[in-house]
Amino acid sequence: MLSIFEPLLDIPVVYYGALLGVGFCIYYLFEVVKTPMLVCANGPFREFLEKHVPLVRNKFWPTLWCFESRAQTVIASVLRSRILPPIHYRREILTLSDGGEVALDWAEEGCSAVSPIVIILPGLTGASQAEYIKCLVSSAKKVGIRCVIFNNRGLGGVELKTPRTYCAANSDDLTEVVDYVKKIHPNVLLGATGISMGGLILGNYLARQGKIAKNKLKGCFLISVPWNVFAATKSTEENYFNLILNKYLAFSLRQQVKRLHYSSESGMFDVDIDSLLKSQTVREFDSQFTVKQFGYKDVEDYYSNATIHDKLHLIDVPLLCLSAADDPFQPVQAIPLKEISQTKKIAVVVTSRGGHIGFMEGMWPVKEEQYMGKLFSQFFTALFTTNLEHQLL
Repeated sequence: MLSIFEPLLDIPVVYYGALLGVGFCIYYLFEVVKTPMLVCANGPFREFLEKHVPLVRNKFWPTLWCFESRAQTVIASVLRSRILPPIHYRREILTLSDGGEVALDWAEEGCSAVSPIVIILPGLTGASQAEYIKCLVSSAKKVGIRCVIFNNRGLGGVELKTPRTYCAANSDDLTEVVDYVKKIHPNVLLGATGISMGGLILGNYLARQGKIAKNKLKGCFLISVPWNVFAATKSTEENYFNLILNKYLAFSLRQQVKRLHYSSESGMFDVDIDSLLKSQTVREFDSQFTVKQFGYKDVEDYYSNATIHDKLHLIDVPLLCLSAADDPFQPVQAIPLKEISQTKKIAVVVTSRGGHIGFMEGMWPVKEEQYMGKLFSQFFTALFTTNLEHQLL
């Protein structure tokens, strides 16, 4: 029996390596590199995207050596944070109606007083210097679009003035920010972008404001938004590797609240801080903190209020979304593809790979402008230079 395999032992090892390499390349070309799925009802918005946003028609080439979902998620963050230089912003502190303060960081170098503006909402614990924010700002700068990053309460180096922070379901602060930017720039075209949890805040704002938002924002863009919060938390709690990401986020949230709480001698928050600091997952943190902060009955009540997959029919502003089918925070089956396919003003681009806010492409992804940045700039450039709203009437 062994004599059958003896000839194989004489084959140089390099040949086996070459065979494996060829097999890997075939797998990459046929199973990894794919044209993104564009989901949107037939009509003016879909035609607009297919005509003016080339990326929706082109294949997405994920980084050859890093296309696994968790690897895209983590390595993209690490590489961008090391490669992209800090952005120089003009900071403006906005005092809200309840006395709270948020930082608005303006990226407007090279832009004029009439250049369009995009408000950017970072993710769960992100702020203006987050690597994915810098990626978008770099892309916007190349096409002459101003960006203003809305840093949530207590983030971006701003002192917390009230014992209230922020959550995915509450868009009150965003409402004030949009109204303020619109007030000081009444004749300038305005858009908005939300990343991850920032996408939930923006999505909830659009759903609750309805036609009112249409008079303020020309269009919006969501990146890696967890459409269904219940499915997102379940996905990050059941899979071991996803759970590691979940625990890291919970750790970041604990550290943030700890810092803010002890910034006051008497303690900033009316919570059992010791129990809170034992939270191991985002769900446990939300149960101990977010639910109590915003008066929800329980975490299920909060997540039901935060999720946007069932609110799409309320959105009246042209909305483009970017999701990856392998996003560890949002399984593809939880993306409301059927509902989106029936809407006239919402579209989602779903790449086969990309992880969560990853979307690294190319052999060595060190360029400032990556896939999500290019989609961002192509979409808003087209949006601000065409009469899409008249076509959607």
